[in-house]
Amino acid sequence: METSSAWHDVPRERIQQFADRALEQVPELAQDILAEIRREYPGLVLLPDESGEPKALVAIRHALELFVEQMTTGSDRPRALPELFRDFGRGEVSQGRSLDSLQGIYRLGVRLSWRRMAEVGQQVDIPPSAMYELAESAFEYLDVMVAQSVRGYAEAVARQAGERLRLQRLLVDLLLSEHRTDPTALLADRAADLGWQLPGKVAVAVLLRPAQEAVAPAVGDEMLLDMEGTQPRLVVPDPDAPGRAELLDRAVTGWSGAIGPSVPLAEAATSLRWAEAAVGMIEQGLLPRGRLLHCGEHVEALVLLPAGELIDDLARRRLAQLDEAGGPAHAQRLAETLLAWLETRGGAPEVATRLGVHPQTVRYRLRQLRELWGDDLDDPDRRFELELALRTRRLRGDLAPPPD
Repeated sequence: METSSAWHDVPRERIQQFADRALEQVPELAQDILAEIRREYPGLVLLPDESGEPKALVAIRHALELFVEQMTTGSDRPRALPELFRDFGRGEVSQGRSLDSLQGIYRLGVRLSWRRMAEVGQQVDIPPSAMYELAESAFEYLDVMVAQSVRGYAEAVARQAGERLRLQRLLVDLLLSEHRTDPTALLADRAADLGWQLPGKVAVAVLLRPAQEAVAPAVGDEMLLDMEGTQPRLVVPDPDAPGRAELLDRAVTGWSGAIGPSVPLAEAATSLRWAEAAVGMIEQGLLPRGRLLHCGEHVEALVLLPAGELIDDLARRRLAQLDEAGGPAHAQRLAETLLAWLETRGGAPEVATRLGVHPQTVRYRLRQLRELWGDDLDDPDRRFELELALRTRRLRGDLAPPPD
């Protein structure tokens, strides 16, 4: 069932009269609307088209003509308006503004247009009920203009974001490359393109995705995040600044990974190498997963575990005596006692507290250790080698971890 329309009930010749008079007024009305916009928004920049005429004036005039034509023919509201309205949306992005002021301008234009159309309607005796319908159509038309601008705005934001990601990736690649000469000047050029201020020091993090579709960490623009590849990379400027570590930990909640040491800007690749080494150990189960590890807190593992073959050879030479200790379980207890003694250099009570056993038990084990290693326990170099080998075993999980 068709809905009755007061506008469609108006005789065709009267609608044509309305259209003819309205079109006659379009050039003057467009000028008046632009003048009012300039008064309301004095800082608005009006760009000219190829002919030198303000694009805004052309758009206003064209929008008015299309609206009158629509009402004259009785056609549905247009699905698309001139490309100019999308351009206005794109322009708000380039000027660093939101769409609020643009929508205000559109509402101002529709309000002024409606006043003039109402006057024309009175002149040709258009019934009030039909003019009410015309007003509803004008605000529907406003919605279309806004939609076109929103579309242009969204397109521009997407392009801007894509360009920023491209520039950011170029900067990260340059920053994390090995350099034979000072790269500061080239880095400064790339950073200027991105609007990124070069810091004195950086730390580089390597991340492990919790899932393929995981949302990127919510880091600010001051950090450079490269989400390409299976292991995203993150450049953190001035990592020792107050509050920076806490901010970073919150941003990467739910992600695993490691962040390398703080280094001068030109040595970012060094920080990256340590972070990659730590991430490799996380993947092997040698370091804990589930948070961002700071390499500076895992120096022992990062130094000892990669030297596995050398440490194993050292252990064969320095820990061979454990094979004479009377079985694997007792050998492990002796190894844990020896490591506790090497780390504390205390007496039986201190070692017993560390191991959680009775001091008399420790005294018995220490006598056995002295029998097995003899004067080697008094040699600083031998003690150091024993501690290296035993700490590595503990890192691998072969010995009980130290108490908290």
